Amino acid sequence: MEAIIDLLQKNALMPREEMAKLLGMSRPDLDAAIARLEADGVILGYQAVVNHEKWDTENVTAVIEVKITPERDGGFDRIASRIARFDEVQSCYLVSGGYDLLIIVEARNLRAAASFVAEKLSTIDAVQSTATHFRLKTYKENGTFHLFEPTSERLSVSP
Repeated sequence: MEAIIDLLQKNALMPREEMAKLLGMSRPDLDAAIARLEADGVILGYQAVVNHEKWDTENVTAVIEVKITPERDGGFDRIASRIARFDEVQSCYLVSGGYDLLIIVEARNLRAAASFVAEKLSTIDAVQSTATHFRLKTYKENGTFHLFEPTSERLSVSP
């Protein structure tokens, strides 16, 4: 199953016949295994990795560190679930270290991202503090290189 997931993460559009051959499986067995992974909630969806440098949009991505006060009987889960429900939030993680949650936010522009932090995120009682970082350029995302400039392995020779 791990090999199936690895291949799907690298290229979910790989033809299933090719994938089955690489895994040494029959096509029906592969289809059944993928259907089982989807039904069990192991595979939650399939997404494209977008090169934002080439996709002409003004959208911004912000990585926001959030320090929260955990709830009695609910810990971090209820607050994280509430934050994750905002349309702007693309990802929400409980993390170790100096803050509790790491959220990835996509917004129309800088003003919309700032508005999200000021009007939605910071107004939650359990939120103690936030630190917002904006994505300036992406080099690699989900294992996919965005900017790859091959370099020659050969040393330059001059007369």
